[in-house]
Amino acid sequence: QVQLVESGGGLVQAGGSLRLSCAASGRTFSSYAMGWFRQAPGKERESVAAISRSGGTTYYADSVKGRFTISRDNAKNTVYLQMNSLKPEDTGVYYCAANSRYLSSSWYKPYEYGYWGQGTQVTVSS
Repeated sequence: QVQLVESGGGLVQAGGSLRLSCAASGRTFSSYAMGWFRQAPGKERESVAAISRSGGTTYYADSVKGRFTISRDNAKNTVYLQMNSLKPEDTGVYYCAANSRYLSSSWYKPYEYGYWGQGTQVTVSS
């Protein structure tokens, strides 16, 4: 079991950058694959990126490839999402999530993640 707290959201102009952080409690952070998801008002929660327990494998949604980078520092119990070249369609509440299973081809499915943070708002203006 882990508790997750996101931070780093805010308002940014299109083309700008933000770095989100997700701080995890507990000693078992390295036992979890981690993912970032986002949800816009009235829309389904969608996957953004995921990273394996060791950090050696990453996945990205096609919509963010080349712009976003997921990383983790297990010594700090933290996962990051660096977001560059932001677009208005990136607007939404961003959530980090923990997956107790190994990162698989289903990395983009919310049901694979048993623990979720409270979310942080990202707003990109045009």
